[in-house]
Formats: sequence, structure tokens, C-alpha cells
Amino acid sequence: MANWNDPQPTRMGGFGASPSLSGAMVGSAGAVDQGLRRYMLSIYNYMASGVLLSGIVALLFRGVAEQLILTGSPLLWVIMLSPLAFVMVMSFGANRLSTGALQATFWGFCAVMGLSLSTIFTVYTGASIAATFFAAAGAFAGLSLVGYTTKKDLTGMGSFLIMGLFGIIIASVINLFLKSPGLYWAISFLGVLIFAGLTAYDTQRLKNAYYQLQGSEFMGKAVVLGALTLYLDFINMFQFLLSFMGDRR
Repeated sequence: MANWNDPQPTRMGGFGASPSLSGAMVGSAGAVDQGLRRYMLSIYNYMASGVLLSGIVALLFRGVAEQLILTGSPLLWVIMLSPLAFVMVMSFGANRLSTGALQATFWGFCAVMGLSLSTIFTVYTGASIAATFFAAAGAFAGLSLVGYTTKKDLTGMGSFLIMGLFGIIIASVINLFLKSPGLYWAISFLGVLIFAGLTAYDTQRLKNAYYQLQGSEFMGKAVVLGALTLYLDFINMFQFLLSFMGDRR
């Protein structure tokens, strides 16, 4: 890892190699690996804590969501669309926000996302939501592990998946007017596949970003933004998967 420019890397530690140089290189590689593990664990901890916060808020405000749906309150649209505003602030304002402000914005996003998710609890049974959650969590863990360990460059796949994401967003907007069941199921199926792929791609991208950012002042912000990325991958995969596994009340 640290000997990319060594013309004879296979000789490290062998006959004629410098013991002190070999030890320093191994120590440097070990330090990078430990730093990478801490960096990725910080991202996963933020992401998991955010999901937990969203779930608690969704459970607490389920009754409020039911009342808003029954009365047709316009506040329902505010709740459903407000997470997008938080995402835009974090994505485009990361450089201007301090690390503490970015962290606070992330927790605010997770809380507001919980309000938005509370509408799901009014549509599907608790048992099917729980089953889908654990299925999505298992899939996410496996796909993220693939992205972290694979030696294959997923950049090309990521570009294709991002184009597909824009496609299903456009299709979803169109289907708000068409209300086509066939298009709905197609969007849900493609959504699961796209966010499954993005989970692996984003994990690899975040891992690679560590080597560019280590030691920089932006590292703390990168952890929060990485957690936001994986949170969105998981939540979207969960919601699309719920279309197939969820039992309506």
C-alpha cells in the first residue's frame, strides 16, 4: 500500500532489504489501515444513529401523521418535502458550515425524515415494516461489505446507476399524474436494484476519499456527509423494498 513506487517491492523484508525501512513501511501501512477503519466506523455509527433517530420519531408521530392524512392538511406536504431542503443545505453548504453546524443539520435531517417516514406507519402493518427493515439492513450490510472489500473499480457502474436514479425520479413524477400500477411496480423494482448498487459504489467511493482527505480539516465534515450518503441509500432501498414486502393495513 505504501510501497507503490518501489521498483522491487517483492524484496521488502528479504535478503539485502533494510530492516528499518521495511519496518517503517509496514508501520505506515498499519497506521493507514487503522485510520481507515476509524473513519469508516465513524460514518457507520453516524448513519446507524441517524436511522435509529428517524425510526423513533416515526413511531412517536404516527398518530399525528394519521390525523394529517385524514384531514388532508397541506402540512403533510411540508413534512414530506422538508428532508430535501436539509439534503440540499448539507450538500451545497458543507464548505460554509462548520463541522458542528453540519452535524446539527444532519441530526435535524434525521428527525425531519422520521416525520416523513411516519406516514409509512399509517399504511403498512408494523410486522411487515419490521421484516422489511431487517431485510434491507441485511442487504445493506452485505452490499456495503462488497463495496469495501472489492478490488474492482465501481466508478463506471456508479455513473450508470446515478443516471438510472434520475430516470426513476422523472418516472415517479410522471406517475403522480398517470397513476399507473405497472409503472409503479417497475419503479419500485428498479429502485431496489439502483440503491443496492449505489450502496456498494458509495462505500467504495467513501473508502477511496479517505486517502485524499486524511489529515485535512475537512475530514470531520466528510464523515457526516458520508453518513448522509449511506443513510439515503439505506432508507430509499428500504422504502422501495417495502412496496413488495409490506402488508397494507
